[in-house]
Amino acid sequence: MSYPPGQNNPYGQQPGYGQQPGYGQQPGYGQQQPGYGYPQQPPQQPQQPPQQGYGYPQQQPPQPPQGYGYPQQQDYGYPQYPGSPYGGQPYYAGWGSRVGASIIDSLIVGVVPGILYVIAAVAFISDTTYDATTNTYNSGGATGAAIFLYLLAFVIALGSGLWLLYKEGTTGQTPGKKALNIRLVRESDGQPIGFGMAFVRRICHFVDGIICYIGFLWPLWDEKKQTIADKIVSTVVVQA
Repeated sequence: MSYPPGQNNPYGQQPGYGQQPGYGQQPGYGQQQPGYGYPQQPPQQPQQPPQQGYGYPQQQPPQPPQGYGYPQQQDYGYPQYPGSPYGGQPYYAGWGSRVGASIIDSLIVGVVPGILYVIAAVAFISDTTYDATTNTYNSGGATGAAIFLYLLAFVIALGSGLWLLYKEGTTGQTPGKKALNIRLVRESDGQPIGFGMAFVRRICHFVDGIICYIGFLWPLWDEKKQTIADKIVSTVVVQA
């Protein structure tokens, strides 16, 4: 007996090869069947690096270390001048600071030689006697020691003075200037003046003293707080 095709035909459409009745289409030969109850994962996409949007700081490439072969930036704490590579305005040191620095430097240079001079003078006076009959002064063996102390004091004072000039010319600061936080620099660019110009400036202080020491008082009313020696060699003393 035959049945017409339709829903009542129990022998209607049969599942084909690779199909299970009631479970829908199953994967065919060569296809992987997902496990029961496990969700299928979509294929992974290659990760893209995050883009830095607005408001995020941009990462800068690493800078090479400043070692051999790289220019070093030096900062001496010098003042800055208009028209120079530094720009800006300097802050000139006051007269009181300069006087205080000079007193400290004078003590450093003069204390030891001064003590030696006093010892030599006492030794020379105590070793000298006056002979009334011949109207002459006679000295004993201590006179030679006194002369040696005089010469030693002179050498120490000279060496200390040259050392102060070297420090002032190469760094702009003697111990006194460093203690009071001031510095001697060139007026044009704020750099140290060198040992030679520091020596010339010290000689030019003779002009400051020859006119009744008015040159040393000149910074009291000068706009740039300069002495006459500073104006001759074009230097200024500024706050360090």
